[in-house]
Amino acid sequence: MKLFPICSYLYVPAAAAMKLVACVAFVCAAALYAQVPGTPDAPPQPKLTAEQNAPLNPKLPTLFVVGDSTARNQQDLGWGDHLSAYFDTDRINVANRARAGRSSRTFMKEGAWSAVLGQLKPGDFVLIQFGHNDGGALDGAKPRGTLKGIGDETKEVTLPDGSTETVRTFGGYIRQYISDARAKGATPILLTLTIRNIWKDGKIERDMGYDALLRQLTSTENVQLADMATPAADNFDAMGQEKTAAFFPIDHTHTSAQGAQMNAASVVVALRSLKGSPLNNYLNRNGQTVTPATALTTH
Repeated sequence: MKLFPICSYLYVPAAAAMKLVACVAFVCAAALYAQVPGTPDAPPQPKLTAEQNAPLNPKLPTLFVVGDSTARNQQDLGWGDHLSAYFDTDRINVANRARAGRSSRTFMKEGAWSAVLGQLKPGDFVLIQFGHNDGGALDGAKPRGTLKGIGDETKEVTLPDGSTETVRTFGGYIRQYISDARAKGATPILLTLTIRNIWKDGKIERDMGYDALLRQLTSTENVQLADMATPAADNFDAMGQEKTAAFFPIDHTHTSAQGAQMNAASVVVALRSLKGSPLNNYLNRNGQTVTPATALTTH
């Protein structure tokens, strides 16, 4: 029997050594996963303001925003509430329909997407940004997570009230947003996720695990992806970790109003970079030139 040294004074059979190595690797991987920061809950949400609930001009095309608290958080802490500053609102409506705390799954399940579809018409646009909450639990007290991937896999889960739900993959839900929007004659555009205030080796995090899935969807669904994360991360890197922290006063995910302005500018920069994007025709003078670095002086 061949023996392997575990330390200077302990030898064990080869099979036992391999099992021990596998166990250690599993424990290390689990510990590493446990250290990955999750998405904190958004602050309590007040009732929408009159401006946020303003009726849409039916004669104009509408740019809808669907997403989570990074796009709508209280009155002006989400980037979606600052987006209209960069568009000619005499020619296009900008409607922020994002909801705090929602994932691609729960935004659909709770009826928020159905409400958008009820207003969607040919010639409209939909910016789709999910992911921050999709990594949550599939079941339990806050069941909002989705399966990782873009395939057709599903999993049956039991909810706190005893009912069951068939949970799909992240990509499965995003594909439905895309197909539903197109069925209404609207143009869907995917967005990369907003940047979190998490740093490593002097650089800010640029991807929390969904960029590759989104890029796969651009290919399989022939849909455009506006990469707002890159200009946002470039701007934060240029500012440095200490100055960036001032724009994340609560946690590593939710920004101040000024941080939301910079995120909105990053969205506009990403939209401007899309090949042949018809939204470029609706940008106002600020929208044609703004960058995250100039957002606080041109907003």
